Amino acid sequence: MSRSLPAALLLMFLALWLAASYGVRYGLMEDGQWVGLCMVPADHWQCQARAWLGLGIHWQVLPWAGLGLSLLAQLVAGRAGWWLAVLGLLFGIPALVLYTASIAVFAVVLAGLRLVR
Repeated sequence: MSRSLPAALLLMFLALWLAASYGVRYGLMEDGQWVGLCMVPADHWQCQARAWLGLGIHWQVLPWAGLGLSLLAQLVAGRAGWWLAVLGLLFGIPALVLYTASIAVFAVVLAGLRLVR
């Protein structure tokens, strides 16, 4: 197996993860159809997911988790640190897309730096 194959697979997965994050943002969070349907949140599971995601955005769960994992990845050596950086990216990328870019940008940059180290 080539040394660049895992990096290429990671980049493709992160691109899909970014596309899925934008799909959640524009398909679930900003789509006007959910405003009327979600007057009673218990009727649709999408409304419950939208409500929980809204609370997560409000409390900035994704960017702080991404930042914590990225900072921890800087301290941990070897493959464990690499995997922590990947997890930091998995939390940081949706945080960038879902309205919490001020903290998430640091998580993504730190995780990216750890991955190339």
